[in-house]
Amino acid sequence: MSTSKARIGAVVRKEFTEFRRSRFILATMAVFPVLFLISPTATILATKASVSGTKLDNHIGLSLMILLLIPVFLPSTIAAYSVIGERDQGTLEPMLTTPIRREELLIGKAVANLVPAVGLAYLVFGIFLAVVAIGADPVVASAVWHAPQLIAEVFYVPLLAAWSIWVGLAISTKAGDNRVAQQLSTLASLPPFALIALMSFQVITPTLTIALSLAGALLVIDGAAYLLVSKLFDRERLITGTGANRVT
Repeated sequence: MSTSKARIGAVVRKEFTEFRRSRFILATMAVFPVLFLISPTATILATKASVSGTKLDNHIGLSLMILLLIPVFLPSTIAAYSVIGERDQGTLEPMLTTPIRREELLIGKAVANLVPAVGLAYLVFGIFLAVVAIGADPVVASAVWHAPQLIAEVFYVPLLAAWSIWVGLAISTKAGDNRVAQQLSTLASLPPFALIALMSFQVITPTLTIALSLAGALLVIDGAAYLLVSKLFDRERLITGTGANRVT
């Protein structure tokens, strides 16, 4: 049986409906972007043109790195809720007894998580750049707009979000407690971000070649993560609850 775009679309629409009904998800989508926007924006606005070049680079690197936390933390938190939340609400079993394939279900859930996470990340990034252009010292604003770390913001937002989603879904299928799943998925989504942090602080020089190479590596990792999650997604175990509390 081939993968059906219609069934994937149905899962996406269902997930969006659940997002609108869930106060936890709505609060997460509203609070996380604001929290990660305030600190970097305030840092850049408070930076004066008279600071040393090294200090200015550090301020810019830290600010842009904080913005990259949005596609790391936001989707991992929501994805960790995807399976456990449905199990708690009693909607998981009816859905798993339908003819939908596990690949279609996982892709649908991943897309539903990816779209708002990436959209919010780019929106916050755009707001940050607009505020910097209007309110920051012209010298500082120019340095931000010409920072090599901007490459990471463009390329890595969807790649980091995808990694966080697959990690969150994998943990959500195995964990028996929602809070534990969220904590584990947040921690497990951080390793790729460590490399981005090294580039933000120019421990690794963020050239275009390195950025593209790392982006390609993350793309491969995301694909491998999808295959792994597909194997972990056991419909019978999720329906019967056998082993549902294995991770607690």
